Amino acid sequence: MINFIDVGYNNLTKEKSQEMYSLRKKVFKDRLDWEVLCNENMEFDEYDNSDTTYLFGIYKGRVICSLRIIEIANPNMITGTFSSCFNMENIPKGNYVESSRFFVDKERVTTLGCEQNSITLMLILSLINYCLKSSYEGILTIVSHAMYIILKRSGLHLSVVEQGFSESQDKIYLLLVSVDDRNQDVLNMKIHKGVLSPENYLKKWPFDIPFQLKQV
Repeated sequence: MINFIDVGYNNLTKEKSQEMYSLRKKVFKDRLDWEVLCNENMEFDEYDNSDTTYLFGIYKGRVICSLRIIEIANPNMITGTFSSCFNMENIPKGNYVESSRFFVDKERVTTLGCEQNSITLMLILSLINYCLKSSYEGILTIVSHAMYIILKRSGLHLSVVEQGFSESQDKIYLLLVSVDDRNQDVLNMKIHKGVLSPENYLKKWPFDIPFQLKQV
C-alpha cells in the first residue's frame, strides 16, 4: 500500500522532516548537483517555512517521493530564486500554487520493488487531487527539459508560460498545469493499469494505492 498524504510544515515530525530533507540532499545535491543549501546532510532553504505544505508518497512507513507546495501569493522560488530567469510580468494571476522540490527517490523505489515512472505519475496525480480538494485553479512549476518531456508525454493539459536558463545554463520551463477533472482523468488512465484498486480510488484526497510490486 502506498499512502499519499499532505503535511503542513508546522505539523512535520522531526523524524519525517529529517528523512525528507536527507532524501532531498541525496537527490538534488548528490545526484543532480544543483546549487542548493545543505546542512548536516540535509537540504532545505528559506521556502521551507510555515507557508509550506508537503505532499508525501509513503510505502511501508518510508518516504519514497515528495513535493513542496506554496501559495503563489507567498514568497516562493518562482518570484524569488528564479525571478531573474523569467519575465515576472508574464506570471499569470490567480488562485495558484507553486510546486517545487519534486522528487522520486530512485534507489528507494527500486529497493522496495516499485516502478519509478508509475510513482512519478502518482505523485503528479496527488498534486492534482490535493489542489482540486483545496479549490486551487492551477499549478505553477519550474521544470527541467527532461521533466517537461515527461509531463507532455503524460497527456496533461499544461501551458508554457516562459522558457529560460538556469545558472548552469540548462534550459528550464515555467509551466502552468490545469487543475481540473480532465487532467485527473488523464493520470487515472495512465496509472490504472498498474494498480489493484478501482479507478475511482485515485480521485480522492488523501488516497491509498494497493500497489502491485514488480520483480526487480
